[in-house]
Amino acid sequence: MLSKIPKEIIEIYSKIKDSGFSVFFVGGCVRNLILKKDVKDWDLATIATPEDIIKLFPDTFYDNKFGTVGVPVEKPYKQVVEITTFRTEQGFKDFRHPTNVTWGKTIEEDLARRDLTINAIAMDLNAKLIDPFSGQKDIEDKLIRAVGKPEERFKEDALRLIRAIRFASQLDFRIEDKTWNEVKKDAELINQISKERMRDELLKILSSNFPYEGVTLLKESGLLKYILPELLEGKDISQARPGRHHTDDVLTHNLMSLKHCPSEDPIVRFAALIHDVGKPEVLAKDEKGLVIFHNHETVGARVAKEICEKLKFSKKDKNRVVNLIRWHMFTVDEHITDAAIRRFIRRVGVENVKDVIDLRIGDRLGGGTQTAESWRLKLFKKRIEEQLGPKPFSIENLAINGNDIMKELKLKPGPKIGEILQKLFEEVDEDLSKNTREYLIKKIKTPK
Repeated sequence: MLSKIPKEIIEIYSKIKDSGFSVFFVGGCVRNLILKKDVKDWDLATIATPEDIIKLFPDTFYDNKFGTVGVPVEKPYKQVVEITTFRTEQGFKDFRHPTNVTWGKTIEEDLARRDLTINAIAMDLNAKLIDPFSGQKDIEDKLIRAVGKPEERFKEDALRLIRAIRFASQLDFRIEDKTWNEVKKDAELINQISKERMRDELLKILSSNFPYEGVTLLKESGLLKYILPELLEGKDISQARPGRHHTDDVLTHNLMSLKHCPSEDPIVRFAALIHDVGKPEVLAKDEKGLVIFHNHETVGARVAKEICEKLKFSKKDKNRVVNLIRWHMFTVDEHITDAAIRRFIRRVGVENVKDVIDLRIGDRLGGGTQTAESWRLKLFKKRIEEQLGPKPFSIENLAINGNDIMKELKLKPGPKIGEILQKLFEEVDEDLSKNTREYLIKKIKTPK
């Protein structure tokens, strides 16, 4: 395991140790070393106080009351090594932060305050493990187990409720029965946690190798109704119609669409998870008494926008989710024109074409079809590639520009120039053979 530790990290550890302070690797780095997984973040716990660490490493930052000092490291990549003084914690009145932090004397005291047994293992530079809560065995047994009494751990920090599920989905572990029962019992406490932290944990679940299983655990635990209540509104809303592949209710279909979405991007996966969130609002029946969901993609885009704003998504991520849901019902009819395909590309954006197709594949497979791509979708993708090479036709590709229009029509700069260009573009986009300077000059001089 020691061979996996970068020499820059060992140097920090050794400097603390050589100064007379006991120090250990702790948390996720130890867990990942045992699992033979890559380590991104290196955390140390020590008996040294923050003031001691700052003396050893002048180029540090320390601005919290929890005893953590950040030591910047440039190699093997730019990161911050967090060094925390042994501590004990009491009085979690807000179900998140301790009201009383006391420096500890032993690593065992420090490990006792941690969330899960797999994260409560320490290691020294001789690869000796300190494991008072049998975290190694739980790793071997693929178990997620709370340290000590689950009812105490989750009430200390309600974010641990989602973290337990997040680690289960990241590692493909099972949550131990007592821990699982307490997650379900304390689910409502998640309301004490900020929306930003909920979002971060949700996106980590969606980034894992088992996003469907993770979200299913959120649902079964009762946490989902506090994080994404809009998704649960699809429960028991049938989509069945004669001759159609949909047989599940809207909620199940959304979950299965996530399961089958080929994208590994958590934002695309999130869009797949909530892509039909507008269906409950537009549910109606046709003249034969069969369910219909007209304009559900438009309503769904609005609901998705509200969800993203509630969960404090960045503007960029929010716009991506809304855009993918708004246009996920695109037609792949083999008779559509090249111009229609170019309009589709402009609507969704060149950078989003692959993502919306991935969502569509998840939608198809999540609805019960047996093939990821119909022959029409394959043809549609091929035609998109043709329109994208070397780049999609845009208003900048017109054979004339604003200066030409001002010169020929003796106009001054203003919105009128843009309006004329837009009309020319719309006409040429339907028939690219018209994109000649001669034709366009004649067109603006003799408009119909």
